[in-house]
Amino acid sequence: MQIKSAEFIKGIRGTDNILNEQKMQVAFVGRSNVGKSSLMNCLLNRVDLVKSGKLPGKTKEINFFLVNDKFYFVDLPGYGYAKLPLETREQLAKMIQWYLQQEVFKRKVVIVLDIKAGPNEMDLEILRIVQESGQEVIVVANKADKLNQHKQSEQLKMISAKMPGIIIIPCSATTRLGREEILKKITA
Repeated sequence: MQIKSAEFIKGIRGTDNILNEQKMQVAFVGRSNVGKSSLMNCLLNRVDLVKSGKLPGKTKEINFFLVNDKFYFVDLPGYGYAKLPLETREQLAKMIQWYLQQEVFKRKVVIVLDIKAGPNEMDLEILRIVQESGQEVIVVANKADKLNQHKQSEQLKMISAKMPGIIIIPCSATTRLGREEILKKITA
């Protein structure tokens, strides 16, 4: 798939008419600091459309980006950043779960993991929510360029053991590894 256009439309914190539009939504979710914004920019062939902060936990709303005037990339807040107050972390987790349980025209969910860390309890909970609601899930193991081939293979086996039956796509926003495969899954 070729990305011809991508633009920020709006950020929301709750119910909004954008949720009722007849456009597919591709939601990106993951822990703070997994490289979610960098991955989205890589997929969109942009440098800084999706903002990433120097400190994790910057995104505090659900941001919608219109791609090719056909579908949305949806940037969900990162979760689990320990330096945020507990109340803020809980609010962000509730916002993510609320969004994933909203009925929309069509949604695919991209769970972004750090290949070194693998999935944590929240990642597995997100996977459960997505699978139970019948939404398509794409799991990407980002930052694969940080590991040699042998270590990558070991980590992918560990991730697969914790997420049985799920295809894990190794990727790197830096080297663009996995970009085409992820785009094919998104548009299939």
